[in-house]
Amino acid sequence: MVDKVRFAFTEVDPDLGALSTLPYLPIVLTYQNQSINVSGLLDTGSSVNVLPYEMGLRLGVVWER
Repeated sequence: MVDKVRFAFTEVDPDLGALSTLPYLPIVLTYQNQSINVSGLLDTGSSVNVLPYEMGLRLGVVWER
């Protein structure tokens, strides 16, 4: 049996309240010798993962390669 893990839902837009809550989980992204702590949207139905351009820059990624 798989162990279950629960993640808290975070309110994204205070004006919408509970309607804007989404599950985020803390993750550490590492590229070469750089690491950053970020929150990732937990989407179990996702078929595509996207790394935002700005996070890549913070990690030292050269996007032109």
